[in-house]
Amino acid sequence: MDRRSFVSLAAVGGGAVFVAGLPGCANLGGTDKTASANFYFVQLSDIHWGYKGPDNPDAAVTLGKAVATVNALDVQPDFIVFTGDLTHTTDDQAERRRRMTEFKRIVADLKVKDVRFMPGEHDASLDRGAAFIEHFGATHYTFNHRGVHFVVLDNVSDPGAKIGDEQLTWLAADLAKLDSAAPIVVLTHRPLFDLAPKWDWATRDGAKALEILMPFQNVTVFYGHIHQEHHHLTGHIAHHSAKSLIFPLPAPGSQEKRTPLPWDSAMPYKGLGFREVNANAQTATYGIREFAVVRA
Repeated sequence: MDRRSFVSLAAVGGGAVFVAGLPGCANLGGTDKTASANFYFVQLSDIHWGYKGPDNPDAAVTLGKAVATVNALDVQPDFIVFTGDLTHTTDDQAERRRRMTEFKRIVADLKVKDVRFMPGEHDASLDRGAAFIEHFGATHYTFNHRGVHFVVLDNVSDPGAKIGDEQLTWLAADLAKLDSAAPIVVLTHRPLFDLAPKWDWATRDGAKALEILMPFQNVTVFYGHIHQEHHHLTGHIAHHSAKSLIFPLPAPGSQEKRTPLPWDSAMPYKGLGFREVNANAQTATYGIREFAVVRA
């Protein structure tokens, strides 16, 4: 990826993630042609398709702009992942499905056809993921890509904000097949740690998931939900949140309620943007930079 391609991601609201710099990925490669540190994926989060309100008067066009921006990249990502809240919540089951259908129609225009989805609480908590499963498939699963093991966790279908014992048992069984040095990327919606529990910025049994992950040396978690950049370490496990495509939310615990930051007509995309993760394959370190949706 060259600098021009990085900048052209500015309307995406997620990030270009260079796996070469994730912990444990520096030594990928060798004779295995499927293992290579030289790939990247794009993360999009918190689209809230169907939202209408003053906090983003451009909500009806933001997703389409993001699709066009990704399609214009000089080098296309290996895959794209949407980390939840694809749609905005509604009690109307028919409307929920209509929004999911519209969302799928828009993202079908992506050039990259390897697109991964996971639910947010807006998509799944009212019906335990039933509509999401109809439209997008499983709410939790794993996949491997060029030597990296990806785990998609569902911490939203349970209205109590839990992963649940059944899924935790599944996670432990899946990871038991891996070497302790294997590079693992966890994709989820809510943070797995207690960031701001009174704002629902936590997973009630997230500590159990982290306990299962802790014996593995090279784990990185990418999540959404909080509509802003945030970085956290749980021991050696790094957690990185993505910005939203709809509206920013206040810093954790900075005010009584987590109401969206107001739309600023003078700076209409303030707080929205994309994250670039720039990696050093030799040292397995990476630097993250954030860019605004619209740059001067």
